[in-house]
Amino acid sequence: MIELYLDLISPPCRAVFLFAKAVKIPFEFKLVQLGAGEQYKEEFSKLTQVKKVPVLKDGNFILTESTAILKYMARKHSTSVADHWFPADLQQQARVDEYLSWQHLNLRADCSRVFLLRSLYLLVMGSEVTPEKMDKAITNMQESLDLLEEKFLQEKAFIIGDKISIADVIAVVEVMQPVGTGVDTWESRPKLVAWRERVKKVLGVKQFDEVHESLMKTDEFREKMQNDPEMLKFLPKLKKVFRW
Repeated sequence: MIELYLDLISPPCRAVFLFAKAVKIPFEFKLVQLGAGEQYKEEFSKLTQVKKVPVLKDGNFILTESTAILKYMARKHSTSVADHWFPADLQQQARVDEYLSWQHLNLRADCSRVFLLRSLYLLVMGSEVTPEKMDKAITNMQESLDLLEEKFLQEKAFIIGDKISIADVIAVVEVMQPVGTGVDTWESRPKLVAWRERVKKVLGVKQFDEVHESLMKTDEFREKMQNDPEMLKFLPKLKKVFRW
């Protein structure tokens, strides 16, 4: 059985978890608490040098990066995982890869930036984020949401057509990230709301909502970091996150 090292506060971790659950891939859940700095501790460092999650361990094989993990699980379990998740058809597969290649420096980065500025900037940097920096982050996020809606989704039910793929799983958890800090990414976007509900139905509405519970407790996450002497040692490492 594979082991998945995750913290569900992280969008990539939620995507890996939701996909594995939806397609019934057996795995052992290994919690790595980002808010407690466990990604920097020796025990986790022995597993991988990247000091971040998600991580997949399959016997002696270690794999990092959510998109690689999702593809690996779909291919490894291809006899039981429906083809539409990561299609064998060259052009359909290319459409999935197109989104996965785009999202790293666009929707994922922009949604995560809003989340981090609103949740951790004050704790890490010792000052309030400036309105100019926050406005720029919101603008960039909205532009990425526009591209998700107009380029990738268009009038289709899902990103590559009538059926869900791992691209949709990655996308929906990314759009959810700022919601944990009170930013409604779905406001005035009925097309994206309808798409989200289709994705949730396939993944399991109850499962989807439960997986996002930790995200909705961002204040607790920040307070835990602030009150953990061990975590405070790692704040200098986090400052590089805000050097945009």
